[in-house]
Amino acid sequence: MQRLVLPLLVFVFVLNNKQRATAQDFYAADAIQEIRIYFSQPNWDFLLDSLNAADEEARLLVPLVLINGVAFDSVGVKYKGNSSYNPNRPKNPFSIKLDEVIENQDYQGHTLIKLSNGFKDPSFLREALGYEIANQYMDAPRANYARVYVNDNYHGLYTNVESIKSKFLSEHYYSSDNALFKCDPIQGAPTPPGCPPSMGGGATFVYMGADSTCYLRFYEIESDYGWNDLVAAANVLNNTPINAHQAFDIDRILWMLAFNNILVNLDSYSGSGHNYYIYKDDNGRFLPIVWDLNETFGNFTNAGTGGSGLNFTQLQQLDPLLHVNNPSRPFVQKLLANPKHRKSYIAHLRTILQENFVNNNYQTRGQALQALIDEAVQADLNKFYSYANFQANLLNNVTGPNFNIIGIATLMEARETFLLNHAEWQNVPPNIASVTPGAGQALIGNTVQVTATVANATLVRLRYRFNRAGIFEEAPMFDDGAHGDGAPNDGVYGAALTPLLAGKTDYYIYAENNTAAMFSPQRAEHEFYTLTVTSGMGIAAGAVVINELLAANDQGITDPEGQHEDWIELYNTTDQDVSLEGIFLSDDAANPDKWTFPAVTIPAGGYLLLWADEDQNQQGLHTNFKLSKSGEEVLLSNTDGSIIDEVIFGAQETDVSWGRCSDGGGVFAPMSPTPGIANSDCTTLVGEPGEGRIALRVFPNPLAMGQSLTLAINSPAVQEGYLSLVNGLGVELYAQRLLLHAGMQEIGLDVLKNLPQGLYWMRLATATGVISTAVAVHY
Repeated sequence: MQRLVLPLLVFVFVLNNKQRATAQDFYAADAIQEIRIYFSQPNWDFLLDSLNAADEEARLLVPLVLINGVAFDSVGVKYKGNSSYNPNRPKNPFSIKLDEVIENQDYQGHTLIKLSNGFKDPSFLREALGYEIANQYMDAPRANYARVYVNDNYHGLYTNVESIKSKFLSEHYYSSDNALFKCDPIQGAPTPPGCPPSMGGGATFVYMGADSTCYLRFYEIESDYGWNDLVAAANVLNNTPINAHQAFDIDRILWMLAFNNILVNLDSYSGSGHNYYIYKDDNGRFLPIVWDLNETFGNFTNAGTGGSGLNFTQLQQLDPLLHVNNPSRPFVQKLLANPKHRKSYIAHLRTILQENFVNNNYQTRGQALQALIDEAVQADLNKFYSYANFQANLLNNVTGPNFNIIGIATLMEARETFLLNHAEWQNVPPNIASVTPGAGQALIGNTVQVTATVANATLVRLRYRFNRAGIFEEAPMFDDGAHGDGAPNDGVYGAALTPLLAGKTDYYIYAENNTAAMFSPQRAEHEFYTLTVTSGMGIAAGAVVINELLAANDQGITDPEGQHEDWIELYNTTDQDVSLEGIFLSDDAANPDKWTFPAVTIPAGGYLLLWADEDQNQQGLHTNFKLSKSGEEVLLSNTDGSIIDEVIFGAQETDVSWGRCSDGGGVFAPMSPTPGIANSDCTTLVGEPGEGRIALRVFPNPLAMGQSLTLAINSPAVQEGYLSLVNGLGVELYAQRLLLHAGMQEIGLDVLKNLPQGLYWMRLATATGVISTAVAVHY
């Protein structure tokens, strides 16, 4: 028998989502992350350059990456970028793929990490500040900073930008597997035979015929399908723009155009005609997502109008109606030809300018970010500009042998003056003084009277939706004394709203006159007023519980479509049938109403199986979120916010479920899946080896405070194992990979001497099985 003592230092601590909530978010605005990349090859830079030259998607396998002290092995790393990448530069942008080899390996749910190198930005502000402003008005990536080390040598300060992948899509659009395109043309790609010329270049949704081949050089597909959808949308936009709202989320497009124009972000749809994503949501509409903001605030000077780049004065005086007559920019030309869209666009311009620049908020925020990163910038020996350039460029222009870059304040102070004196700003919009109710609760089917005090308007509309993932509909508001609006012509407009579904009913007010428009809230549709709609009934805590779940289903049961999907099992602990209609289920405590139950009842003492797969259009109960194999939380809550049940779980093994032992109130443990029936198989994964199985024993058990724990493991073969300790709440406290030999061996765990009193689960996963056993700690 072999005995192996594992000291504390060999353990890699793994935090699940609940623990991470107390730690810093990976994209927290006021934090600098630490990323350490350990290449095994001393010529790693040459290898990355060679891979990039041969295949831009190829990655170098890296044995170890540390993210804020959390270790990841077998990680894929490559250089990314177009103009920001150059093989002759010491500091190139990185793309780090954590799940290159190990499936579902992630950091806080993120599998792909994008690091920008500060190219063409002496201020180190343009991306972080630009994304922060964008997120006020649209769903956009988050960004902060990261100190990057290569083989323990400080390589420089990078901007850490959230990737547009399944996590981002699921969190914002409640789906992740619809058509997704990166709108980024292939440089120098020839025009295919039979296709029209590019009409100004760029991925701008110009219609180039029904053959999708004509679009391949402009759009990079990142989903399994979608070319026909993209071509059909371009056709509608250009040839029947009156129906553009059926193919596109118009409001999101208008916000993107307003953002690009105010911030002079010309390396975008509004200038070069690229650098954004477009995703088709479950409503069948494409919506844009801004991307690559390193040259915002006037650092890219091509306005997409031909000729040479704009000078500083032209950047400061960029026309807010740029491209309004340009057929190569149909988002502008076609949409702004509609008076309502044009007024909405100008209203969005006003909001961004007023909230960020008239009051100089951008300068205050920029100074705070520069103070945060000052030390890291000084220490960055690979940065592209001097430390003096960094200090100056927020407020002033900086120049050098090969650059002349406008100061952010130099640009925006003059731009503010120009816009405030522009003819469009002389059109006085309506004033919306108050909206009632601004929030509150309502019952399904009960009428809620919505009123708004509005001046200088010829038309007022209530826009609403009964589903957070739905499309806003529109109803007229009246000032006639007959719609709950008080006296006729008193400036108070009214409309009746009757919520039809439990959950969140969102609404906002739109008002216009002959020349201008106004929203309330002004950031609508990104922000809105919300009513919490209930059935008037709730479920007591513990009456219905999350009983079992499977976050990695490879060989288990299939859904009605024959697909192996994640699933969640609920159990009714009472002797009465319980209606779940209107109850919420979510995998995010910050968004507890993510999915709402339809009219469904769980029988007394019975079970209900839900598919966590985002396939809501399929037969059966399918949620709009998936489960994370790396661990997260699931919570069941009433519409008033009270928690019915909540489960936190750590990293999961494929085809091993996480369930209560026993049903309804037992401690969670890994087990053989038992969907829809009693969890009676709680201990079958612990036992003597037989037919290739592995055995696990712990002693002493119970364990007294200060005692050392010993594991006895009998392995049928030489194999790797993954050992972890989980507490009674399902939180994985730490984990360690082991190399086991055939036969019996003992492992001493001195690290467990100081565990608090309680019940824990020791778990060992190998290729021959997953086993676990309870460990009690007492004083």
